[in-house]
Amino acid sequence: MRINYNFAFFDESSKREIRRAILKAIAIPGYQVPFASREMPIARGWGTGGLQLTLSLVGKEDILKVMDQGSDESVNAVNIKKLITKTTGIKVTHDTGEASIIQSRHRIPEIPLQEGQILVLQVPLPEPLRYYEPSEYETKKLHAEQEYSGAWLMLFEQIMNYGNMATGADHPVMVHGRYVMAPSPIPRFDNPKLNRSKALILFGAGREKKVYALPPYTQVVSLAFDDYPFEVESFHNKCCRLCGATGVYLDEFIDEGTGATGATTYQCNDMGFCLHNLNQKSR
Repeated sequence: MRINYNFAFFDESSKREIRRAILKAIAIPGYQVPFASREMPIARGWGTGGLQLTLSLVGKEDILKVMDQGSDESVNAVNIKKLITKTTGIKVTHDTGEASIIQSRHRIPEIPLQEGQILVLQVPLPEPLRYYEPSEYETKKLHAEQEYSGAWLMLFEQIMNYGNMATGADHPVMVHGRYVMAPSPIPRFDNPKLNRSKALILFGAGREKKVYALPPYTQVVSLAFDDYPFEVESFHNKCCRLCGATGVYLDEFIDEGTGATGATTYQCNDMGFCLHNLNQKSR
């Protein structure tokens, strides 16, 4: 039996409500806008926030790319694409440059984003102050008063305990000199890509019912101390074993069959980027 859904699954009133929240988020960069998070045919925590933003914005002419920690073919990415394509019929792609809407979990594509593109990031925990303040009421007050000493103290404690800032991902950023924002659990390597990005970047947290945004060309600075500057993961003198790319975020592998003491190799985390390089070389 065929089930006929409205275009992009949601009814038009739901899309308008989410778009209004998005517009407010764009108008106040870094500010968390509450919205009425809808029930989805996937569990909360599996990208419902990002999916709701994508479904509210997608049009018939859009081209979609979905990636999950660099992979276009993970279970999460594949099922999100299935839902969107079955309810819209739009084209999907692995090519970042071809996509008009890119939904991602925990990565920003390696190919630089351009004007007119929209990057939607899935967010599990949108509140950067939650690590030391459990009260939503109090975090709202802290943001209003621009009182972020707790965020700085968290980084200072990491330096005292580990000798450096130990945020492996979701390193907090200052947006437009006003709001401290959680960039979603992207690696530190991706934080600089947020600064003055040509594309519109949207953040959706379905479980927490929050939307926030970075309009194009917004200033984004990772929190750091003068004597302990912000540093990204280093892949110096390392390259992808498949396409030979350098200067990108790499996954580490032990050569199969060599055991724990085998040779270590590296591969592009962003498989769409890696395939793009391989295709360029084969021409």
